[in-house]
Amino acid sequence: MYVSQTVATSISHEVSEIYWWSNAITYQIYIRSFADENGDGIGDIRGIISRLGYLKELGVDAIWITPWYPSPQHDNGYDVSDFMDIDPEYGSLEVAQELIDKVHQNGLRIIIDIVPNHSSNEHRWFQDALASDPGSHERNRYLFRDGKGEHGEEPPNNWQSVFGGPAWTRVVEKNGELGQWYCHIFAPQQPDFNWENSEVRDHFIQVLRFWLDRNVDGFRVDVAHGLVKAEGLPDAPFQEHFGLLDSRDFPYWDQDGVHEIYREWRKLLDSYPGQRMAVSEAWVNPPSRSALYVRPDELANTFNFDFLTVKWGQESIKSSIDRSIEGMAAVGAPVTWVLNNHDVVRAVNRLEMDFMAADSPKDPELVIETDFFDFQRAKIRARSAALLMLALPGAVFLYQGEELGLPEVLDIPVDRLQDPIWKMSGNKERGRDGCRVPLPWKVSVDGAFGFSANSEITPDQSWLPQPLDWGNFSAEGQENSADSMLQLYRNAIGVRKRNPSLLSSHFRWMGSPDDSFVFTRSEDSSFLCVVTFEVGEPVPPDYAVLLSSQEIEFRQIPPHTTVWLERNGSACL
Repeated sequence: MYVSQTVATSISHEVSEIYWWSNAITYQIYIRSFADENGDGIGDIRGIISRLGYLKELGVDAIWITPWYPSPQHDNGYDVSDFMDIDPEYGSLEVAQELIDKVHQNGLRIIIDIVPNHSSNEHRWFQDALASDPGSHERNRYLFRDGKGEHGEEPPNNWQSVFGGPAWTRVVEKNGELGQWYCHIFAPQQPDFNWENSEVRDHFIQVLRFWLDRNVDGFRVDVAHGLVKAEGLPDAPFQEHFGLLDSRDFPYWDQDGVHEIYREWRKLLDSYPGQRMAVSEAWVNPPSRSALYVRPDELANTFNFDFLTVKWGQESIKSSIDRSIEGMAAVGAPVTWVLNNHDVVRAVNRLEMDFMAADSPKDPELVIETDFFDFQRAKIRARSAALLMLALPGAVFLYQGEELGLPEVLDIPVDRLQDPIWKMSGNKERGRDGCRVPLPWKVSVDGAFGFSANSEITPDQSWLPQPLDWGNFSAEGQENSADSMLQLYRNAIGVRKRNPSLLSSHFRWMGSPDDSFVFTRSEDSSFLCVVTFEVGEPVPPDYAVLLSSQEIEFRQIPPHTTVWLERNGSACL
């Protein structure tokens, strides 16, 4: 039934050198929403420490923590006021060091977020810039420019903010008059650094050293494609609102100068023992452009947004896998696979409902038609996608709660929305809060379903309100359920780590019916992954089922199902 395709359509995926990050499973922790140990309704570092046993049992290799630095929290920590300290809401440097040490004691690694494109407007440097004159050394650390028009009343160019509105804000000078403008590709409280300034480059080398000396294993580089702007800051070709992933050329995304920065960073990372690394958030198209960030002398991983934004369907997913593997193979880098993160609608909803395609001017955006939403079908697709992702060669990044099958929260009251997108879009786009709601750990409502160590905290009192049915998705509720999403992830990760085929970089498509696809991860085809869509398929003769995203009866694979198979008599495990 399933035969190897011709050599011309097979894909070789050989990584030039194997590092720990080549096939690691990394678990993203959105710190405000993971676990609250001090009882204030906001997640914190001690909350992470309290759940390390859970993460170890899940089977992940590393954790990635979103920004924990001092911040006014205009963008939930991505507006950093000090890159070498810890926000008191989350803990202290001493507690952070305790976490780093305990992560390593549990056999895991730790990656922290670094935000080099911009700072908070409360950062000491930016406050110095505001207190200084135009053309000063202090202002040169950021992108200050004179405005256009007779009195400088118009922005320096037509750039638009990712969050909505102009990417420029005018300041009041020391004499009380309106003066220069500063650039902020995101919120006005997030002024962009001037990466042509050597002091900025030197400062971030110092920041990297600060945390490497504290033994972190790596960094997730926020907006890695945005640091360098085109010379002269020319107008953008389009003025309408845009998203992070846009296939058109913009003078503030994916400029070639960013690669010089990352070559310098790679030298620093390699000077430390223990295979230190960095993974880029580079929203660029196509994957061949993304691959430039992981050339041998640059970063280690880059997030695969092509796969993250793919529509559910045989042709679209298969094409995304092809593009992803071919792009990384060109530079000998490992592929990464991502289904969820803190910026996009959760996969349970996204894979079921229509959303903007990857080459759209906007980011993937949920079309909220709740009357047509079939949660059971959505869950089936999410389970299939999870098993597919974990069968692919390369590294995997999970987002907290995806192992629980958490759906997007669509009905957060507007007066509780925190994402700056809500206000900056003129209250037209609800933003990303729906995927950031605190995790449910327990079935009971006490302590916001166990999110908080304070049992008096109610689901409505956590920093974002939790739905009242959140206990149905809790880790406690799924712990002893053999067919739960949590057990599917645990089982799949366990098999992946024990199976020699899944530990290899081998990948080859096999022939299959039109509405499914099959690939093998072994030279002798002893391991197969079968993915069905609208039509089911029989289990091929001579193969036994290792794992399936849905129950299989009478050796018939249902529609929208992923199955891991091993040939009878083979020693795959």
